[in-house]
Amino acid sequence: MAIYIIFACAAVALLAAFIYAQKVLAVPIEGKPEEVNRFKEISGAIQEGAQAFLVSEYRYVGIFCLFFAVLLYLAVGQVYKDVPYSGVYSAVAFLLGAFTSSLAAFLGMNIATRGNVRTTIKARQGIAPAFKVAFHSGAVMGFGLCGLAVFGLICICIAYSRFLADIHVAMELVAGFGLGGSTVALFGRVGGGIFTKAADVGADLVGKVEAGIPEDDPRNPAVIADNVGDNVGDIAGMGADLFGSLAEATCAALVIGASAGAISNSVEALYYPILVSAVGIPVCLITAFMAKVGDKATDVEKTLKLQLIISTVLMTLAVYFATRFTMVPEFTLGAKVITQNGVLTSILSGLWGGLLIGFVTEYYTSHTYSPVREVASASKTGSATNIIYGLSLGYKSTVVPVLVIALVVYFSWHFAGMYGIAMAAIGMISTIAVGLTIDAYGPVSDNAGGIAEMCELEKVVRTRTDILDAAGNTTAAIGKGFAIGSAVLTGLALFAAFLTTAGIDSLNLLSPLVFAGLLAGTALPMLFTAQTMRAVGVAAFAMIEEVRHQFKTIPGIMEGKGKPDYKRCVSISTAAALKEMIAPGVLVMATPLVFGILFGIEALAGLLAGAIAVGLVMAISSSNSGGAWDNAKKYIETGVHGGKGSETHKAAVVGDTVGDPMKDTSGPSLNILMKLMAILSLVFAPFIKMAHVWLVGALGF
Repeated sequence: MAIYIIFACAAVALLAAFIYAQKVLAVPIEGKPEEVNRFKEISGAIQEGAQAFLVSEYRYVGIFCLFFAVLLYLAVGQVYKDVPYSGVYSAVAFLLGAFTSSLAAFLGMNIATRGNVRTTIKARQGIAPAFKVAFHSGAVMGFGLCGLAVFGLICICIAYSRFLADIHVAMELVAGFGLGGSTVALFGRVGGGIFTKAADVGADLVGKVEAGIPEDDPRNPAVIADNVGDNVGDIAGMGADLFGSLAEATCAALVIGASAGAISNSVEALYYPILVSAVGIPVCLITAFMAKVGDKATDVEKTLKLQLIISTVLMTLAVYFATRFTMVPEFTLGAKVITQNGVLTSILSGLWGGLLIGFVTEYYTSHTYSPVREVASASKTGSATNIIYGLSLGYKSTVVPVLVIALVVYFSWHFAGMYGIAMAAIGMISTIAVGLTIDAYGPVSDNAGGIAEMCELEKVVRTRTDILDAAGNTTAAIGKGFAIGSAVLTGLALFAAFLTTAGIDSLNLLSPLVFAGLLAGTALPMLFTAQTMRAVGVAAFAMIEEVRHQFKTIPGIMEGKGKPDYKRCVSISTAAALKEMIAPGVLVMATPLVFGILFGIEALAGLLAGAIAVGLVMAISSSNSGGAWDNAKKYIETGVHGGKGSETHKAAVVGDTVGDPMKDTSGPSLNILMKLMAILSLVFAPFIKMAHVWLVGALGF
């Protein structure tokens, strides 16, 4: 029965995504002839730039994935010599995960780049019609990604379970699916983040600060690249990130669950982790039907927040019934006896913990509350104090989320052991369809405002799109909190699965190897952040030089008579992103393999623990500082502390520019570091053990 429900839910998700896409595309691009031409020109340039970047990026990612699949084939084949074609199974799972993640990101972004101009057009009629188009555009990504992920997981699980007699080995090979999805997410998050922030920083510093022209002004050559970046970073990148979380957490639960006899002997209990994600789809669809707003500015943010609350409440009920009907009453995992209620408690702790983290994130990043207003007030004495207050806010904002995650880990472990941690991670992202819908809604609204500005529409249109965008910024911050929390729990779930596969029952922190690995792991998020921040700086420098050059050399550009070379700026961001994403990618992919082979499996366990712990704090701090600087600037733009153009505003723009790569590149990319290193270790654990023993023997230690 569980398998049929999973397939039905996946079909519902894909059908919903198709219907939402048709609703978006059915909105006509209308207006005066010159307006229609301008709409098509601007939106076409954004769409063309976004697709060109993804095609270029995926070309390199595809080559890398093929190379890595060969490595996986050789490594896994050496370990499971008694399992025919084990290397082939692992490589196929990896490539399937990579392809599915890429497909979901590409399709979602394609509709988003078509929905932006239609949101602009509907904004002429009012806030409610524009919201509807933007929300439907985001829903294509939300439901499409979930449907593809669930469908891909259940298909590969059924196939491998049928062809392989040992269920535990089958689930270990299925883990390659999550590895493939996370590999694409690494380059999507890092590359997309570098692209978008190079354009954003260049557009802000030269356009707003030096030239004194408004945001999204058509005279700014970097403005199209900035809008393209919103799509490749915040839609395709975020989608790949959350796809990875969903696939990896599920794979971790499958591997751990398959080691328990009572679960491996029950098809419904074995596929229970996939079922939990699947039942979240109709829950989110019901919730999405309630997403309606009036024409009041406060209606939009309230509606988006209610989406998260309602979906969490409904998911609680859905998980209760799914657990009662499919999970075995009791099973043994190692020496621990786990009950059905223990598993349910673990899921609910993750589900509600994620919601709490989201709203704590909102408190520290929304200008409705005092922390961001303090940052805005600090801008009155210059950019230095703005940055000092923003950094302080980011550090302080880590306390509650870290404590929440600590409690979730404790309770899920207490009630259901390692399996409980994996199920808590799945619980936290079980409402991903709504969460990703809201995340994708934000960039669509942001693009809509940019198109309104570039097409020089009446001011009321930009005012309405700004209302949609402001709500999207708030919920995007909440979404980042969800993404970070789920990444940590997913990383811990994979860590638990890695320990299970490696045969490690406990770690001794007093062991020199384990503690040395722990210390080495704490440095990895710092180095990764340094690499990604510098990458944005290098790319932004090239963008700034280009924008300055065009302002100086194109006659009449500042008077609106000369046409900027938008394509040149898109090309600069694309080239910089593709080049600069290599070093962080190599760091994440190579470190666990090299470190584990050199120093052993227990040292690698210490490395993972250190990287996850520090990565959590760094990710929350970076994202929240960046979000606070952004909204402090927006708060000043409402008219307080001198408003737009004042010295206070200029100081806030500098702070916002510093925070841009922190909240949209380095912070979110740390999610991938925590997850990808863990799943690499899980998939290669048997090979790492074998290679380390061979190395020690060869060196005579």
